[in-house]
Amino acid sequence: MFNLRSVDLNLLPVFEAAYEERSLSRAAERLAMTQSAVSHALARLRALFRDELFVRQARGVLPTPAAERIYLDLRGALGLVRQAVTDRRGFDPRTSARRFFVTIPHPMGPLIALRLQERFARIAPGIAVAASTRSRPIDLPRALREARVDAAVDWLPIAGAQFREIVLFDDALVAVARSGHPALRRPPSLDVLREGKFVLLRSRVEGDHPLEGVRGWHRLRLEHALEVSEVLEIFMVASRSDLFGLIPRSMEAFARETFDLRVIGWAPKAPPFTVKLIWHATRDADSAHRFLREQLGLAARAVVRRR
Repeated sequence: MFNLRSVDLNLLPVFEAAYEERSLSRAAERLAMTQSAVSHALARLRALFRDELFVRQARGVLPTPAAERIYLDLRGALGLVRQAVTDRRGFDPRTSARRFFVTIPHPMGPLIALRLQERFARIAPGIAVAASTRSRPIDLPRALREARVDAAVDWLPIAGAQFREIVLFDDALVAVARSGHPALRRPPSLDVLREGKFVLLRSRVEGDHPLEGVRGWHRLRLEHALEVSEVLEIFMVASRSDLFGLIPRSMEAFARETFDLRVIGWAPKAPPFTVKLIWHATRDADSAHRFLREQLGLAARAVVRRR
């Protein structure tokens, strides 16, 4: 059996910093160490893991595949250690150095992430919040359980009593067309939509969609000419063609102001779907995580209100 006592655990934050900063000099600055001390620590880690871990480039370093796997395993463990220490000492957002990772698959994700980071820079400058807006996050429930993801903003439900959620805002799908599209000169109706073709987002789920607000559109059997992976592609295609697009209502102002798209004022009768903040129950009592949830909720609502 491997003896953990033979490992200098002080090396692990060095690995974490080098991985996240992609630069030995920035990692040294973050850890208040010399660059030579960081290099020496990484040399010891290379011997421990029997892998190069990082490949030098013209600017900084690039993690090896082994380093990618090690980071995914270590990040959650280091976060739990920091959480345990923080809980004993008391959480102060002005001095905390916690690190969080959130995923926001909702199409407004990039704007929400930017607003969240702006808030933390102003009121909790030592806390780092990284975000992914990937529309198809890989195994999100497992990532939340293992603390590789601290929280998610999503419209798809996650089954299981171990997950917590609160509603951030309601949303719905609306059809859009480019400004000047012939369909916009006619009274909005289902017939108008059925005479055209759509660019649609590839579904994240197999079979029937769990949200009635989406199934209502699916039941119309509208003709689609193109399927894309990201919502932004819908804006691009619809703004430069006669294809209709389906987008979240929360992005209507963005579509109009940035891509000159207009909403076609007809939609199937279906309830709106809720966009939720989701986390794992093991984080309920973590005061720092509670602070993250509060700020993430405020950032999401602020972005939607502005739009």
